[in-house]
Amino acid sequence: MPATTSSPAPTTMNAAEPDESFEVHLTLEDDWAFRVDFGLDGVPALLVDESPPLGAGHGPSAKRVLAAAVGNCMAASALFCLRKARVPVEGMRVEVTGRTERNADGRLRIPRFQVRLFPAVAAADRPRMTRCLEIFEDFCVVGQSVRAGIDLDVAVIPADPADLAGT
Repeated sequence: MPATTSSPAPTTMNAAEPDESFEVHLTLEDDWAFRVDFGLDGVPALLVDESPPLGAGHGPSAKRVLAAAVGNCMAASALFCLRKARVPVEGMRVEVTGRTERNADGRLRIPRFQVRLFPAVAAADRPRMTRCLEIFEDFCVVGQSVRAGIDLDVAVIPADPADLAGT
């Protein structure tokens, strides 16, 4: 088969963030609290922390950040589809509920998230939402990644404390 020089059509509805690598940096602040730098101009760092008794709860825990990421992605995917279908959305509220449970090995895991989207759409426009409600989940990068499982390549690389000063 001959090689082609054209790129395949984008398969995601999120044209603002095409296929690309990304990186975030976390720096230990105190005890279990980390400052997250998203590497985006004008976006402040986020303090994440574990809940008591392990941490002090000075910021959201990793499981809450994950829940927020799933909820945000689902909402953005639904909103994108609705706007593309010219369905006016006057606002949206999202609720994500999760819980930790012990697996067969006794380790805490999040077996499921319950995501509820509440788009503010006029009654007259609601019949036009049908197609979007059938397909939007498939375009949520985070939701589909979590749902399918994520392979992780993890390495631990010891660093000299002086190398971390000021980060």
